[in-house]
Amino acid sequence: MDLQQFDRITIQNLEVFARHGVYPEENKLGQKFLLTAELYTDTRKAGMADELAQSIDYGTVSRVATEFLQKNTYRLIETAAEQLAKELLLHTEHLQAVTLELKKPWAPVGLPLETVSVKITRGWHTAYLGLGSNMGDKKAYLDGAVEAISGTEGCELLRVSDYLCTKPYGGVEQGDFLNACLSLRTLLTPQELLNRLHEIEQDAGRERVIRWGPRTLDLDILMYDDLIMETEELILPHVEMHLREFVLEPLRQIAPWKRHPITRMTVEQMLEQLKK
Repeated sequence: MDLQQFDRITIQNLEVFARHGVYPEENKLGQKFLLTAELYTDTRKAGMADELAQSIDYGTVSRVATEFLQKNTYRLIETAAEQLAKELLLHTEHLQAVTLELKKPWAPVGLPLETVSVKITRGWHTAYLGLGSNMGDKKAYLDGAVEAISGTEGCELLRVSDYLCTKPYGGVEQGDFLNACLSLRTLLTPQELLNRLHEIEQDAGRERVIRWGPRTLDLDILMYDDLIMETEELILPHVEMHLREFVLEPLRQIAPWKRHPITRMTVEQMLEQLKK
């Protein structure tokens, strides 16, 4: 998510009287909070057409934020900011990302200070997933995975490739696979998305016994924006995607010009090179 590509609409120091805090009296009596929101969007169409429907109504956002902060009670302003960001991103048309700063000028710390605040940036990301199955009703497993991903809060399905029958990979003797790829917009972090995919695999009866062995359902994150990362659980982009025709073939259907974040080769180019 490159914030430099977006325009910004700013709401500065919106005053909200709400009940957030660690101490019981804060939850009961309430106090003043100041909210600053930077809304990332594309204002070009609105600016050319002079039509509010093509932009974000900052008055509506201000009312939604006020009602949300007053309706809910959280111990931490970190939680208040996090949940408000999700609320705005899920329900505000044209909003691609948001930076929220929630200030607490009356923070009960017993020391002279002007304000305490939490500032976060959250937004939509584009992820590409690989799907595979070679046990039981393969199509039903893939259909179920697509439905489960689409039904996950903070995930919006963009495109799904055809289901392709492919030979097994990795040298383990087993049946043919049914493979596919999909793209989605998501508010989940890479680790949160991985955890959700593992849940869906487990619901499908996936057992991790033999590496590259038969499985009811296999879900992989191929790319997440242009992120390059490595942890014990997750490497992005997927370390072997450029070597797998059963990944690149369906991925080409939905994103032929998407570039690998490291090699900068398009999916089309990677597939052509692999076939050579």
